[in-house]
Amino acid sequence: MPSAETTSANPQQPEPDPASEQVRPTREDKVAAVGAEFIGGPIGRRALLGVSWWTPARVIALVMLGMFALGMVQKFPCYDGAWFYGTSSQYTHACYSDIPHLYQGRGFADGLVPYFDKLSGDMNYLEYPVLTGVFMEVAAWLTPGSGSIQHQEQVYWMVNAGILMICAAVIAVCVTRTHRRRPWDALLVALAPAFALTATINWDLFAVALTAAAMLMWSRGRAFAFGVLLGLATAAKLYPVLLLGPLFVLCWRAGRWREFGRAALGAAVSWLAVNLPVMMLAPEGWSKFYTFSQERGVDFGSFWLIISQHRDTPLDTNVVNTLATTLMVLACLGVAALTLTAPRRPRFSQLAFLVVAAFILTNKVYSPQYVLWLIPLAALARPKWRDFLVWQACEVAYFLGIWLYLAYTTSGDKHQGLPEDGYQLVVAAHLLGTLYICAVIVRDIWLPERDVVRRSGEDDPTGGVLDGAKDVFVLGQAARPRRHRHAARAAEGPTAVDWGRTPESSL
Repeated sequence: MPSAETTSANPQQPEPDPASEQVRPTREDKVAAVGAEFIGGPIGRRALLGVSWWTPARVIALVMLGMFALGMVQKFPCYDGAWFYGTSSQYTHACYSDIPHLYQGRGFADGLVPYFDKLSGDMNYLEYPVLTGVFMEVAAWLTPGSGSIQHQEQVYWMVNAGILMICAAVIAVCVTRTHRRRPWDALLVALAPAFALTATINWDLFAVALTAAAMLMWSRGRAFAFGVLLGLATAAKLYPVLLLGPLFVLCWRAGRWREFGRAALGAAVSWLAVNLPVMMLAPEGWSKFYTFSQERGVDFGSFWLIISQHRDTPLDTNVVNTLATTLMVLACLGVAALTLTAPRRPRFSQLAFLVVAAFILTNKVYSPQYVLWLIPLAALARPKWRDFLVWQACEVAYFLGIWLYLAYTTSGDKHQGLPEDGYQLVVAAHLLGTLYICAVIVRDIWLPERDVVRRSGEDDPTGGVLDGAKDVFVLGQAARPRRHRHAARAAEGPTAVDWGRTPESSL
């Protein structure tokens, strides 16, 4: 029986243009090819996926929804009772979620207005950014106020999960369409085990969806729309604003100041539109997120915690804040230097991943759902299944480790779970896995011939106006591109990609 590789669905179909043909991971990635055998083997070159209802975006969105549903099923032991009966039970089942606990703990069950109404207890105001607070409040409006508090919390989690599922589908579609010729790379996001496990722990997916939409807008050359969406994402979670840093350096190298100005303006306008009313009318409640972040001590998942647990006295919070900020600034300076000295201008998604990863690695806390920030960026920056799965294995180990450690600390004399030494090992696994992805991305930047995206003949699919743009300001090795280009061609052979653009050629 002939294979799909040799059989055409339409004998009259002309040969596709290699320059516009979709890149199929099963042809260039051994791990993807092996995985495809479980669903019938690689897709044939003449398959007509792009002209039927089963477009890549729809297929990947459905896969994402299926994985999201499996993640919801994983939370059912807690939904049925572990959230409400017994502290350690939700940890031993690894199904903890902030959502049901904060329904009552942050006043939503009592009809309190976030940021305006003061809470009783240690947390006097909601400690989330404004747009996330709006998300939480809308979900509370959709939650019936009748029945027991347990029933209300169950419904509140389900309502939030339903909205977050929409966010997951948005992420899948945006990542699929950001790389026009590489839509199937978005399967990395849809099939990421850490994505399914952490999607409903907190509200991070909302900011991730806005960030993914912003990346799509930038890839299409819509700088102001990118800025507006990025500003909204920053109003939901702080990390998206970090993307303006690498974008600034990339636009500096390419001389695209007008586009960067539009992006920065759009971000400022949308962030102020969301925050300014609350900032003016409820300044104390609005500032709680920022003061809480500043005053919060060393917490789970960070290398600071490992250091603290090996000391007789805890680390001073102010000292950790200063050191973490210093390390983050140094990391950003290193990314900027790499951007200006690399032989070819790095891709936007590569730098976005590096900067967000630097923030995660240097921060004084790492909640397991923070991996959601990186998964779409990783699929765009390093679409290689082997590296992605190595990193995901480390993140799944951390996901299980933190809950088992909390089970150990809350089970009293039973000591059920993972002791402190074991927890430190899974924290180290998370740190090393993230550093591994950072290392291969830096290698791809320094040796563009190793970049799987550029091997297929593209420059920067996520770059928008930066894609194929000429350089106007470079330093170091980038100022001597001819020698590097010759070396790159020698390494690649006759199929080398001419990504080298010199400052001289742009004058």
